[in-house]
Amino acid sequence: MGALDGKVAVITGSTSGIGARTAELFVAEGARVVIAGRREENGRRLARSLGAASFIRTDVSHEADVEAMIAHAVKSFGRLDCLMNNAGSGSGYQEVANIDLKRFDEAISVHVRGALACMKYAVPVMSAQRSGSIINIASVNGTRAGLGGHYYSAAKAALIHLTRCAAVELGEKGIRVNSISPGPIATGGFGKSAGFEPDEAEKTVGLAKAAISAVVLPRYQPLPYVGCVDDIAQAALFLASDASRLVSGLDLVVDGGISAGWPIGAVRDDRARFLEHFR
Repeated sequence: MGALDGKVAVITGSTSGIGARTAELFVAEGARVVIAGRREENGRRLARSLGAASFIRTDVSHEADVEAMIAHAVKSFGRLDCLMNNAGSGSGYQEVANIDLKRFDEAISVHVRGALACMKYAVPVMSAQRSGSIINIASVNGTRAGLGGHYYSAAKAALIHLTRCAAVELGEKGIRVNSISPGPIATGGFGKSAGFEPDEAEKTVGLAKAAISAVVLPRYQPLPYVGCVDDIAQAALFLASDASRLVSGLDLVVDGGISAGWPIGAVRDDRARFLEHFR
């Protein structure tokens, strides 16, 4: 018996990376899944491979696409139990004096406006059922400054608070709303931020893993493991399942301890130097 038997989920941005792995896991746990994204060939191929899945091309920055996506889920599978707002863009860095406000607007359009649009059309369906789980994929960059670009970080911070706002409104309808804040996860997202086309970016996952291992783990992350897509998919499975029936308004941080503080190995010498100066 699977943790999601009988449930129907919509996952945006699920043609690759975290979204694709979550779709695979949800189907394995008994769910039927709508795969939504812009890369049609990838989405249709994934849906065919999973069987209990259907693809619809969706750009979450277009409200009409979002409305059609939710309608497709209900028409295909008869209900909607979980919405995972995962569609997103990379985290390119730019100094404040050189900010491109058009790119800022684009980041807000996808990460915040897009997630809100998805909730707008999912909530009436879930309300009629008196149940549902909405999962917004945020980021540790939404609460800790300096690790990501301004566009992305500000958008993710807004998404975390939007999650809380929606949770306190929708609880009386039986709808839970939570966010997941990943730390650095080895995906093609780093390649996209570096300017690669999406299909090429997916080939850079090994490079991302090596860079995280070399730079992030020693200086920023207490746990010595490089995050992978399955780490986030497993967190999403918990929030989508009835095991989390009393969990709402939570930002579930999956960052290897980054948000807790500096790893002891990174500051041990500094602590020793401080005590020496103090003496």
